[in-house]
Amino acid sequence: MFTSVLMIEKALTSADVEFVTTLHGDEPVAFHVLLQPRGDQADRLLRAIDDVALGELDEAAREGETPEGKDAAALGEQALSVSLTALHAAGCAAQGRLIQDHPLDALQALVDDVGADEVIVLTDPHYVEEFFHRDWASRARHKVGVPVLKLFSHSEA
Repeated sequence: MFTSVLMIEKALTSADVEFVTTLHGDEPVAFHVLLQPRGDQADRLLRAIDDVALGELDEAAREGETPEGKDAAALGEQALSVSLTALHAAGCAAQGRLIQDHPLDALQALVDDVGADEVIVLTDPHYVEEFFHRDWASRARHKVGVPVLKLFSHSEA
């Protein structure tokens, strides 16, 4: 069985699930999902710049409303549950947990613990972080010792 660690920041859409579950053809895949809610990541200014770069001016104006801390954790748990349920429904073994601090340390530990074959980072675009190679995928490539695939999540379920 192929083992993938999947780093996400919001619930997987049906298109996301179809994409990640078909990457390896008919080979069975076990997913270990790490979710860090958007509000527990970069500061509001970076998130607003990303929104502006994507042409989502309304979203940029509402970044102050993005849940953080305990509120982000509650929404994150719900997103994780939805994602695991969708992966199970697609016939994959899946387990996961919410992370709040130091996502790359959690990623490294999980990759080592489960003997992962790959890491898939599935997020919205983060242009500022990507430009400076400070996004999860860029940093993980230098840390985890397995291939890291970066994918952009779909907005619509």
